[in-house]
Amino acid sequence: MSSTEDAPVTTKAKLSSDKELLASLGYRQELKQDFSLLQLLGLGFSITGIVQSITSVLVYALPYGGAVGLVWGWGTCSVFVMTIAFAMAELASSAPTSGGLYYWTFKYSSPRYRKVASWVVGYTNSVGYIAGVSGWTAVSIGTDGTYIPTSGQTFGVFCGLLLLHSLVASLATSTLAKIQPYSIILNILLFVALLIALPVATPSEFKNSASFAFGNFKNLSLWPSGFAFMLSWLAPAWTMGAMDAGVHISEEVKNASLNVPRTIIVSTALGCVLGWALNITLAFNMGPDTAAILSDPVGQPMVTILLNSFGKRGALVVWSFIILTVYLVTVSRQTFALSRDGALPPSRYLYKINRTTGTPVNCVIFCAFCAMLLGLLTFAGPVAIAAIFSMGVVCQYISYSLPIAARFFGGSTFVPGPFYMGKLSAPVAYVALLFMAFMVLVLLFPTNPGPTSADMNYSVAVVGGIISLCLTYYFFPVYGGRYWFTGPVKTTRATDSKPDSLYEKEMITN
Repeated sequence: MSSTEDAPVTTKAKLSSDKELLASLGYRQELKQDFSLLQLLGLGFSITGIVQSITSVLVYALPYGGAVGLVWGWGTCSVFVMTIAFAMAELASSAPTSGGLYYWTFKYSSPRYRKVASWVVGYTNSVGYIAGVSGWTAVSIGTDGTYIPTSGQTFGVFCGLLLLHSLVASLATSTLAKIQPYSIILNILLFVALLIALPVATPSEFKNSASFAFGNFKNLSLWPSGFAFMLSWLAPAWTMGAMDAGVHISEEVKNASLNVPRTIIVSTALGCVLGWALNITLAFNMGPDTAAILSDPVGQPMVTILLNSFGKRGALVVWSFIILTVYLVTVSRQTFALSRDGALPPSRYLYKINRTTGTPVNCVIFCAFCAMLLGLLTFAGPVAIAAIFSMGVVCQYISYSLPIAARFFGGSTFVPGPFYMGKLSAPVAYVALLFMAFMVLVLLFPTNPGPTSADMNYSVAVVGGIISLCLTYYFFPVYGGRYWFTGPVKTTRATDSKPDSLYEKEMITN
């Protein structure tokens, strides 16, 4: 494996090199480059949100192996997740653009299929990010479980948080970059606080032995134990399901061809290792009765564990920090890239840079609106919410698989960037592809064999519906994408390396 070292050049020279690289990919430099490596790592680490993500998916890990599912399910899946990160890092180093996955798919796919393949990747990747939502139960904690919020109230809280995240995602790139170190500190403090405070605060009756934490397998599903263990992989797969986050910010990053792949690898590795450590801590301090944790009226296993360990006041303090996660930054930049190439119906209105902030505010608003619509599934109950979690991973793995496969099987020449694994490149990518194909199938299975309407996994219907609508829009007679979508649209002009004032005027909105 090899990675070139940074040459001792000035910041101005690096920015010029970044602009030239982006121009070679066919794009003007339209977003401000204010993210350094540390700041990009902060964004990646925040979006991964170890504590926040594990909190969201704990309910989907505990029934499929209990403590063993938490510890060894996470550890096993992490090995395969890292192969995806390495394969993606090579692509990001070669072509760092906000379009990322769908740009690579078009670039390396067979000319016959590249347009429709990149179209599908762009839509599934965006939907996968928008699906990154979860519920909150702070009100229930504060009332000792005597008050359980209605679906409408939960949706109202979700919309409030969505508004807050939209405001953050709309900030100027320089401001957004500057707050990332504080985001790192907040996330690390939350992680360390749980890692240290949980063992100290947990009463003896909820303490577990090492043999329990590392060896107690509790299958609460009706699936065979082996298959149930693999279903526990949803937790790490979902937690590390935003490893391409740095890719979609690449046009706002200094020295992107090195810093973006570094961020993909480091943030994913940190997520795997720190998540494993947190799961071990939970296994030691969650109590021996897994069924009781899952059946608690609060409806959120992490909340139950926190209440058992910290009491009401302590649990409220921890939970207040857990809900502070930002998703919209990444998906809004992905939407900007898609609208730049005309792939979205309202591209004309989305492909705008706000004059004040220098960021795609219209895209942020559009993504928040889509996330709000998806949040309406709260009213359909737990089965629908579970489908959202599975759908998020399935959509992401579809969008990850196609560009990696296209690189090796599409027939186009791959020109490596500064980060390149050499002879290990193909074997690592093949393992990643096989793993993702397997996980897509596993995650579409119902929670139990012989499902009823109450425990059916509707992810297959939701994902199938999304892809069907996407393809319908593409193949629709006369007006479909096949008649006008040409793939990534070049925004550079060979005869003019400087920005065109009329072009910029069309790009900027008040």
